[in-house]
Amino acid sequence: MRRTRRLTALVFAFVASLPSLTLANPQIVVDVQSGQVIAHEEAFRKWYPASLTKLMTAYTTFKAIRAGELSLSSVVVMSEKAAAQPASKMYYAPGAQMTLDSALKLLIVKSANDVAVAIAERVGGSLDNFIARMNADAQALGMTSSRFVNPNGLPGKGQYTTARDLAVLSVTLRREFPEYAGYFALEGVNTGKKEYPNYNLLIGRFDGADGMKTGYICASGFNQVSSATRNGRTVVSVVLGADSLGARADMSADLLQKALTSPRGAGQHLGSLAPYGAGRDTVTDISAEICNPQARKVRSEGRDEAGRMKLLSPYIHEMGRPPRSVFAGLIPGSEPQPKKQNGAAGVIANVPIPKPRPTF
Repeated sequence: MRRTRRLTALVFAFVASLPSLTLANPQIVVDVQSGQVIAHEEAFRKWYPASLTKLMTAYTTFKAIRAGELSLSSVVVMSEKAAAQPASKMYYAPGAQMTLDSALKLLIVKSANDVAVAIAERVGGSLDNFIARMNADAQALGMTSSRFVNPNGLPGKGQYTTARDLAVLSVTLRREFPEYAGYFALEGVNTGKKEYPNYNLLIGRFDGADGMKTGYICASGFNQVSSATRNGRTVVSVVLGADSLGARADMSADLLQKALTSPRGAGQHLGSLAPYGAGRDTVTDISAEICNPQARKVRSEGRDEAGRMKLLSPYIHEMGRPPRSVFAGLIPGSEPQPKKQNGAAGVIANVPIPKPRPTF
């Protein structure tokens, strides 16, 4: 019996000493101007990006605009393939039209998966061409551990990234396209029929918060890329694998605060950060920890009586007012009208509605 207990203890000690592939929280925070890494942990562990993928979609789109291929006033048309994407989505019917400006706002604030595909088809000419451009752009930026198989972040075999690569992308977005920084700082959008607040809980609640994007699928947990500017200094943080919306906001706020109050010039440069740690060969999947009844129960208990997330970081404060929304909707008169069937008005449901799989 004593020998059995000793063996059991040794086994537990061995297991405990192994690097955890499921409980890690990859994170990094970088000074945008200098490129200095202020803090990082598990920054090279491969992770599912979820809707942080849409940052790559935005980057490739901004490049196309700069190249003169299209403009913010260009028309984006909802195709059947786009309309068939799982939620989160706008549920626009095939043929519906919007400007690229509205589409980008819906992509970033509402995290609409159908709009992401519509943008990709408009910019790339086809979905496959756009995805190829995304991956080419990622490689050109030095995102050596990233691969994209769609423009929205829905679960897909072979799609992965790292906190380090997302930091490279986010810093580049802030440096190369300052004219589009406002898209990431929006508090909400109004389609003319409904208002949607930003999923980024730091906007309007953390001093200086001005972006960028959130994402969630079971396999990734709750991801967030955040940016903030104070006294002329902009920093970007990446948090992957948090267990709730509130947790990712708290962790992001703490990282941003640390960066904004740290000495300038401290830390290693992002471009020279050498790969390290476990989890670089396979993509970490934390579905079992995130999408189970107990985890969902804990998340529900993390809301107050009004259904709002309880935020614990001392650096996050109440907004104290409704979010300010900007218009982002269809071009008036472009929404397809219901077709008549058997002499009566009715919608021909030729677009399947898949089971929702959120990626926000």
